[in-house]
Amino acid sequence: MSQEFYSHARLYDLMFPGGGPAVDFYRANADRQGGHVLELGCGTGHKLIPIASDGHPCVGLDFSSDMLAEAQRKANEHGVAVEWMQGDMRAFDLGRAFDFVFITANSLLHLHEAEDLVRCFRSVRRHLAPGGRFVFDVFSPSVRLLAEADGVRRTRESLSFRDPDRGQVRVDVAESYDAPAQVTRGTWYLSTSSEPDFVVAPLEIRSIFPQELPLLVSLGGLRLIERFGDWSGRPFAADTPLQLCICESA
Repeated sequence: MSQEFYSHARLYDLMFPGGGPAVDFYRANADRQGGHVLELGCGTGHKLIPIASDGHPCVGLDFSSDMLAEAQRKANEHGVAVEWMQGDMRAFDLGRAFDFVFITANSLLHLHEAEDLVRCFRSVRRHLAPGGRFVFDVFSPSVRLLAEADGVRRTRESLSFRDPDRGQVRVDVAESYDAPAQVTRGTWYLSTSSEPDFVVAPLEIRSIFPQELPLLVSLGGLRLIERFGDWSGRPFAADTPLQLCICESA
């Protein structure tokens, strides 16, 4: 589950500050659906805190206690009430139903085995209220980009950030693609000029290819009713970066 990567919640938020069209999309869908909201793999609350600020009763579940602690701090800072819970998205029982359940930012891809993905979908199905919607987004795999994951360490300029305590932080990543497992295995390095590699953390992400995705959803007791290719709602196609999926109970 790449636990080490998510044990640095404050640095994670500096590297991935959130906001933008993804927040707007989930916020609008929560408003449209109404009712109680559950986010799985909620992290530090990038999406859920804005949704809760709109007045929706919200629960956020995550595997990482460090991410949840930062989410609670941020919710307190914004004066927003969210119920944060530590748990495994593959198997959870909250004893209640939700009108809107979502998993965003490729969090679903921490589940590498098909069986685990199906278990997650079945758990979601058990928690969907009548008429409820389940929405998730994962990247659309590019065979060309996967083939370029050659294990060489490279700087990701777009991810560099300024830490108030350390100064400018450089982010390097080395990735290789395990084709039989459909998993990209990476190591992330965070460095400053005076403190090289002060964080070294693995991050392993599965690919879900377009033809297998509806089958996995179906095996989980759900029905894929729409699939968009970006946050504007463009239809999913060969050149779109996302698989943005809208599901309901089968």
